[in-house]
Amino acid sequence: MIKSTFTRRSILATGSGLALALALTACGGNVAGTSPAADASKFPAGPVTLTIGADPGGSTDLIGRALAENASGPLGAPIPVVNKPGANGALATKEVGAAKADGQTLVILNASLFAITPLAVSAGETVKIEDYEVITGISQDDYVLVSNASSGMKTMDDLTKAGKKFNFATTGVGTGSQLAQALLFKQAKIDGTDVPFDGGSPAMTALLGNQVDLATIQLAEAMPQIKAGKLNPIVVFSKERNQYLPDTPTAVEAGYDVPVSQFRAVAAPKGTPEAVVTKLRESFKKAFESEAYKAFNKQNLFTPAEIDGDQVAKDWSANAAKYKELTTKYGVDLGSGK
Repeated sequence: MIKSTFTRRSILATGSGLALALALTACGGNVAGTSPAADASKFPAGPVTLTIGADPGGSTDLIGRALAENASGPLGAPIPVVNKPGANGALATKEVGAAKADGQTLVILNASLFAITPLAVSAGETVKIEDYEVITGISQDDYVLVSNASSGMKTMDDLTKAGKKFNFATTGVGTGSQLAQALLFKQAKIDGTDVPFDGGSPAMTALLGNQVDLATIQLAEAMPQIKAGKLNPIVVFSKERNQYLPDTPTAVEAGYDVPVSQFRAVAAPKGTPEAVVTKLRESFKKAFESEAYKAFNKQNLFTPAEIDGDQVAKDWSANAAKYKELTTKYGVDLGSGK
């Protein structure tokens, strides 16, 4: 039986802040969506702000800044980055959704906010992909299940035959890390307790300090310790093997229906003029094609997922349905009590 040390109140640690953002969205989002169309010929009318709902230094922040730096030239305007962390990115995403729909305010979206977080919060606290103009997909990050090398656990067989209850670290509630780990343990009939941390770094620190037995974190965060021989990669949760860890099987290969990756995209408020969206899309496409951006992806172990915004919305909605089906089928509760 999978148990979680998390209570639903934990995801609302930002408390009144989230409530305020929701209230603003309830009244301001409609205003943005129905405001007069901006004159696309005058776009951009000054700097285009890119909001990131995460702290500086993390994967979302790094890729957002790299994208902004490489797209500003083609766009013909500076793209300053603003970090507004809180509630798994919900605060920043809601705020941008309520902004004027003129293309001057953008946000980096994490797929987990739309496809996984709804499994951990009430319906009134969810964010819907259809409420945004998705400009383009950006990247795919893969999660990897790792153990402390000193444990001797290297494969799924080692885990299933251990005959013990595990404490497993995840990167937070409503994240792909939590979902992947919980689904895997349910299907493998492994008893464990979910210990959510505020990101991959503290989760990995806990694992290296033997405070937990296992952790599911993003590959880029785990790779230095894997290369140093301090962590053993057991499975990755992508549909196919990760190009940067080709000798590690996927959970699907190991016989478990757990296809979970983190995808990112960039979006504007609903109602942004089509001509503005097109100009933004073209600017980001040129950024993707730059050698500097390609080098950034390789250095940070990101897999490009630079697909059309409409396809992003379809794919993420399909993932949401898949995850809901799997959590229902295997009785996985991410903390909402659903």
